[in-house]
Amino acid sequence: MPRAVHVLAFGIFAMVTSEFVVAGLMPQMAEGLNVTVPQIGYLITVFALSMAFGGPLLSVALLRLPPKTALMVLFPLFLAGNVLAATASGYPVMVVARVVTGVASQAFFGVAISLGSQLTRPEQRGRAMAVVLNGLMLGTLLGLPLAMLTGERYGWRAAFWAISALTAAAALCTAVGVHRTDRPEGSGTFRSELTVFRAPRLWLTLLTSTMVIGATFSAFSYLNPILTGVTGFSPGAVPLLLLAYGAATVVGNTVVGRLADRHTLPVLIGGLSLNAVFLAGFALLAGVEVWAVLCMLGVGLVGVTMNPALATRVQRTGNARPLVNTVHSSFITLGVVLGSALGGLGLERFGPRAPLWLGAALAAAGLLTLVPDLLRRGGRPGAAGPDGPPAHGGASPLGGPPAADHPPAFGDGSAPDGPSANSEHPDPAPLHAGQTP
Repeated sequence: MPRAVHVLAFGIFAMVTSEFVVAGLMPQMAEGLNVTVPQIGYLITVFALSMAFGGPLLSVALLRLPPKTALMVLFPLFLAGNVLAATASGYPVMVVARVVTGVASQAFFGVAISLGSQLTRPEQRGRAMAVVLNGLMLGTLLGLPLAMLTGERYGWRAAFWAISALTAAAALCTAVGVHRTDRPEGSGTFRSELTVFRAPRLWLTLLTSTMVIGATFSAFSYLNPILTGVTGFSPGAVPLLLLAYGAATVVGNTVVGRLADRHTLPVLIGGLSLNAVFLAGFALLAGVEVWAVLCMLGVGLVGVTMNPALATRVQRTGNARPLVNTVHSSFITLGVVLGSALGGLGLERFGPRAPLWLGAALAAAGLLTLVPDLLRRGGRPGAAGPDGPPAHGGASPLGGPPAADHPPAFGDGSAPDGPSANSEHPDPAPLHAGQTP
């Protein structure tokens, strides 16, 4: 795997650490900004909505730039948002800071994922996505606890200064470790980038991602009250349990990344099915410590860890360019908003087990979005050939047109719909895995 792919993961690590820091420092920030804790909670919503809607718009503005240049534009913008947060004189300034960082981080996700795909062979894209997205998993596992520790010891502003330093370090590593690459072929105009979104199948694929992430965050957002109020753990035990959950996500992400290229659809079917079982089991057995922990770890293994398979499926249905990846990230963010909002309503009206049942229902809904692809394959995940990149008779791995006598084979074993028919391979030939980017 090229060194540059690991450098991209470092950048995402910085972005995710900034995304979660507010959740870990709510009381201190409320006191420092002279507002209520719920008002600080709104900053999380503002950040998520800025990611979901502002990120794609910023990606459009960066379409004409080579990927590395786009990243080097986004780093200073993200850094400025964190410095503004660290020096915020009041709540309105903090809102602006979170909008800036939210928009920049979402656009960064899209460009980084696209560049990670461009730097690797098509048959290794799932593994590349897993490496890049390990930045997200490690941000949850290490970034949030470190930010909380810094904020508790030195004040919440110090946490934002620490993230600013982390961002500067990631920018420096990117400047040195990622060589300049050209813009993907066929990109650069808003109209050409929008063409792929005419295919209904792409929207259904994006909806799957929303359901997968929504199912997980319906539970994850409320693990604290569930583990303390139902299972009976002390508040002091919760950080250790969340650390174990984060470790499970790193393991699951690595495993899914190795399977995502050749077994995209089976991985998603298996992951969603297991997630529904773990969430329902958690709801039923939340009062038993051992079973509650096992089910929680199960959700960690098969929840957000589906991201490499989700990204691979979206790229094969649409393309691997920045706008598609940024829009996909927006649908993932909408899953976070949907899951946490529905989970909160369920918690308020029906008690702490309700978010778990809602998560299981969202996982089941995600399975339904996979039915059309499954039917295309004769009802069996392996019926229409391998899940991997196209081979003989398909589109050339170097980006050439498919052979005239055979339809292109995609990661879910079916031919694409509508205008995106050849959109999987408009990009130039990727670098070989061992080649310096």
